[in-house]
Amino acid sequence: MKVTTNKKSTTLNKSIINYLKDQNKINDSVLVIINNLTIEELIAVKLEMSAKMINHRLFGLDIWRNSVYIIKEALLMFAISTTQSKKDAARFLGLTYLDFKKALKTYKVDNYFLNKD
Repeated sequence: MKVTTNKKSTTLNKSIINYLKDQNKINDSVLVIINNLTIEELIAVKLEMSAKMINHRLFGLDIWRNSVYIIKEALLMFAISTTQSKKDAARFLGLTYLDFKKALKTYKVDNYFLNKD
């Protein structure tokens, strides 16, 4: 993944879309399809596909309570990928910078963008 360095940018212009394209997980045609779905439809499709993989044995997964964790992690990833700094990302999410740093540590989002080669 090509990362543009800027001394003022602490998020290094990270893009989830470019990151997934670099890993050949998505392409432009997939993005067009995703764009035509609502976020609720996209989540429902992903959950249905996951359920099929485990033969619809969903008992004990506690998805209702864990969905908050999943959504917060996605929001952190989005904020980092669309802002110029971590302070901007914190402001975007309505968090203090201290709470934002705690959330990054809790959800381990910073590690997501590290090159996994």
